[in-house]
Amino acid sequence: MIKSMTGYGSAKGTVEGIEVCVELKSVNNKFLDTSVRMPRSFLFAEETVKAAVQEHISRGKVDIFVTVDTSMADDMAVKINEPLLKGYLDALSLISEKFELSNELNAMSVSKFPDVLSVEKKELDADAVAEGIRAIAEKALCDFDAMRIREGKKLHEDVLAKLETIEKLVGIIETESPKTVAQYREKLTTKLNEVLGSSGIDESRIITEAAIFADKVAVDEETVRLRSHMEQLKAMLDGGSPIGRKIDFLLQEFNREANTTGSKCQNADIAHVVVDLKSEIEKIREQIQNIE
Repeated sequence: MIKSMTGYGSAKGTVEGIEVCVELKSVNNKFLDTSVRMPRSFLFAEETVKAAVQEHISRGKVDIFVTVDTSMADDMAVKINEPLLKGYLDALSLISEKFELSNELNAMSVSKFPDVLSVEKKELDADAVAEGIRAIAEKALCDFDAMRIREGKKLHEDVLAKLETIEKLVGIIETESPKTVAQYREKLTTKLNEVLGSSGIDESRIITEAAIFADKVAVDEETVRLRSHMEQLKAMLDGGSPIGRKIDFLLQEFNREANTTGSKCQNADIAHVVVDLKSEIEKIREQIQNIE
């Protein structure tokens, strides 16, 4: 199944007690251009996220937004300065003995001594957080791919419909092209009759001229190649992504055959059909710009 280059996906999750949301969107681009926006303190996970994106997307301009909420995280720790506390206790014990004072210490009282207790932020496990963010990014990418596949299905149907129109137009050209030679022969005979009158017409000369003209205006090769290109395009559409660039190159061949047909045809009706043919090819080319 082909995929569109445009899409949106999002996912949320918890990593080491931190709420993480990953959103991504993409638009058309010839190559893969990835931009990740996330809090500065979590930039260590940027390359991990980019690697996940590259496994799912081959081209397009992709913007990834990673938002982090640490308000509910248990990331603070209370530390005891044991050497300092021991110093306080030794000093108090000495005071108690030297000055014969009672020593009524308890946990609450010693916790109030300066710098005995301190609050510090826990160190994050960078590898674990990066992998956790990647896992959430993978879910967002799956959501993103689902949307791109839905859009790709619509593009697939639209291109097939346009190919059907092209096939009909090629059929008209194939039917009308031989008539051009017959019309030319008829006009040539009429003209010679007007010029030569009763002197007679050299039938072999007319046959020769008609054969030369037929060879000049024949578009059999072009229509055969167009039909071959159509079958190749259908096979590509059924083959799955990424095929956008390949189809783009193939459509250049479509245009080449259409242009050659247009330059060869000596019939106004066929010329109009060729214009319609080129118009349908251009419509497909515009749609292909949306395919990965």
